[in-house]
Amino acid sequence: MAAAVRLLLRAGSACKSSVANVHRGAGGGLGNAAPSASSVCAPHTSTQRRHAAHFTFQPEPVPSQYGPTQKMNLFQSVTSALDNTLASDPTAVIFGEDVAFGGVFRCTVGLRDKYGKDRVFNTPLCEQGIVGFGIGLAVAGATAIAEIQFADYIFPAFDQIVNEAAKYRYRSGNLFDCGNLTIRAPWGCVGHGALYHSQSPEAFFAHCPGIKIVIPRSPVQAKGLLLSCIIDKNPCIFFEPKILYRAAVEQVPMESYQIPLSQAEVLQEGSDITLLAWGTQVHVMREVAAMAQEKLGVSCEVIDLRTIQPWDIETVCKSVVKTGRLLVSHEAPVTGGFAAEISSTVQEECFLNLEAPITRVCGYDTPFPHIFEPFYIPDKWKCFDAVKRMINY
Repeated sequence: MAAAVRLLLRAGSACKSSVANVHRGAGGGLGNAAPSASSVCAPHTSTQRRHAAHFTFQPEPVPSQYGPTQKMNLFQSVTSALDNTLASDPTAVIFGEDVAFGGVFRCTVGLRDKYGKDRVFNTPLCEQGIVGFGIGLAVAGATAIAEIQFADYIFPAFDQIVNEAAKYRYRSGNLFDCGNLTIRAPWGCVGHGALYHSQSPEAFFAHCPGIKIVIPRSPVQAKGLLLSCIIDKNPCIFFEPKILYRAAVEQVPMESYQIPLSQAEVLQEGSDITLLAWGTQVHVMREVAAMAQEKLGVSCEVIDLRTIQPWDIETVCKSVVKTGRLLVSHEAPVTGGFAAEISSTVQEECFLNLEAPITRVCGYDTPFPHIFEPFYIPDKWKCFDAVKRMINY
């Protein structure tokens, strides 16, 4: 990749817009990025536009079962969930880096003023300390909601999460637990996050028994799933797709409600192939399903896994038995990603029903790049090519 950049830059000043043109291709992935890179000497015109996302968010029907709704984006739906929790649970506290003034993504804005500095407060810049403090609070009986400013920086707290929080109930023979602990963290690619603000670390924690991992796809889902994590009697990690914080807008119920954990949701029924994803990638899969129907006449079943661990094996396998094909896609690197665990389980459970090998379309086994993000992400064109290969197998 570095050699490609040097080659472009040597082309001279007339070609200096080439790297920017590659970045502009983010909206359409390889389909749009490749032509931009090929015309490296094309003059910049006012009609050229930078596309900020590799997907199109489509709001879902307004939920009617939870009472009055209000227009919210995803970060506002998270704020609403936290507000509901602080109002109904006097033991609930929120803490993390910069949460007192609202956080870098504004998810806690206004909560300190409303509930006081003893319930919404900043911590030192020490992720291990944040989670360790949360474990202690939860063991003492409080509802502890910890924020890690970016999922990329959760790794200093890995020992506290894996060796302490996940094992606390087991090591005490259920005499003590820290099930009241919820850890929130912005997650996934955002268009310009590069190495340290784009990672998807869910597979690291899925290997550890004793914690739950949840990733929502929309504002309505985010609020309901976050509230379920908070009341669940197991420590939970709640990853929030940060590219959706403002891009995703829906009518969200104002009152408290829960969406069950460990239940995948079939968003679109189909008969030829199952497309499985979570978080932002669900919206990519929805576009792939539409493309496959329009261009190939292929009927796709789209499933949002929602809970990564423990995941809904029954719903996924039931779909694969029907369609005979499974494509799993996530932004994290392919090797050791959670798609591998899903593939192994489905192969064991549905081997005689498979019409084609299970396929994974994921990130590459490299650090997350900056200007080459359009080439790295598993966009709709890569997934669509995989669908074609599977149908023609």
